[in-house]
Amino acid sequence: MPLDRIEDKTFLALLIAVSLIFAWILWPFAVAILWATIVAILFAPLNRRLTAAMRQRQTLAALATLAIIVVMVILPLTLITASLVEEAANVYVRIQSGELNFGQYFRQVVEALPPWADELLTRSGLTTLGALQERLSAGLMRASQFLATQAVGIGQRTFDFIVNLFVMLYLLFFLLRDGEALVSRIKDATPLRAEQQRQLADKFAVVIRATIKGSIVVAVLQGALGGLMFWLLGIRAPLLWGVLMAALSLLPAVGPALVWLPVALYLFVTGSVWQGIVLTAYGVLVIGLVDNVVRPLMVGTDTKIPDYVVLVSTLGGIALFGINGFVIGPLIAAIFIAAWDIFAAARSNPGDRR
Repeated sequence: MPLDRIEDKTFLALLIAVSLIFAWILWPFAVAILWATIVAILFAPLNRRLTAAMRQRQTLAALATLAIIVVMVILPLTLITASLVEEAANVYVRIQSGELNFGQYFRQVVEALPPWADELLTRSGLTTLGALQERLSAGLMRASQFLATQAVGIGQRTFDFIVNLFVMLYLLFFLLRDGEALVSRIKDATPLRAEQQRQLADKFAVVIRATIKGSIVVAVLQGALGGLMFWLLGIRAPLLWGVLMAALSLLPAVGPALVWLPVALYLFVTGSVWQGIVLTAYGVLVIGLVDNVVRPLMVGTDTKIPDYVVLVSTLGGIALFGINGFVIGPLIAAIFIAAWDIFAAARSNPGDRR
C-alpha cells in the first residue's frame, strides 16, 4: 500500500476522533449552541442590514443586533417564565391542599349529563364511576402535578439556565459577526459538490425560518388568545393554560383544542352555558383560524414537507430531545428528504456528476 494512502487514512481517523471528542466536550452546551445557531439564522437579515447601515462595522452591527434580540426576545420570555413559575407553583399548592379536586369535577360532569348520555354510559357499565373515575382522576392529577413541578423546576435550575443563556448570547454575537466566514469555511471543508452544498444549506435555513416563524408565532398567538379568553371568563391560571395551549399548538393535527374544548364542555355541563358558548365559538372562529390563516402566510410552501412527516418527526424529536425536538425533528426530516432528493436527481442524471 502506498505511503500516502496510509497517511491519508491515518489523518482521516485522527480527524474523526478529534471531532467526536470535541463534540463530546461541547455536548453539555448543545442546547445553547442549537439556539444560538437558530437565532443567528433568524436575525441574519437584520444583521446584514445593520452592517450595511453602519458602513460594514461588523462588530458594532452584531452588538446592535444582539441588543435588539435581548430586548425583543430574551427579556419578554424571562418575564413570562417567571410569571408561569409563580402560577404553576400556586396550582401545585392548590392540588396538594385538595382545593383542586379533579375527581369532584369529574363527578359534576357525569351528574350533569343529559339522559341519553347517561343511558349510553349505563349500557357501557360506566355510570358507577368506580374504576373509571379513579383512573381518570389519578391520570389528571399526575399530569397536573408533572406540569406544575416541571415549571417549578425551571425556577430551581436558575443557575444552569443563566449559564446556558450566557453561552448562547456569547456564541450568538460571534455567529452574527463571523457567520458568513464560518459558513464559507464549513463549505470548503465539506466533501460535497457546490450544488449539493447549496441545496442542503438552503433547506436548512428554510426549515429553521419556517419552523420558528410559522410554528412559534402561531403557538404564541394561539396561546395568548386562549389565555386571554380564559382570563376574561374568570378561569383560574389563565397563563398556565395559555402556555399549555401554545405548547400543544406546536404539534400538527393536535392543537390547543385539547385544552379549551374540555373546559368548554365542563362549562356547559356545570350550567355556565353562555361561557361555554363563548369559549366554543372563540376557540373555533379565532384560535382555530390562526393556524389556517397565519401559518400559510408566514411559512408558505417553502418547506415542502408533508404534514404527516412533520407530525411524526416533531413527536419523535420531542420524545428524544425534549422541547427542543420540535425544531430538531422537522429539521432532520427536511435534511433527510433533501439528501434523498439530491441522490435521486444524481441517479436520474448521471451525466451531471463531476
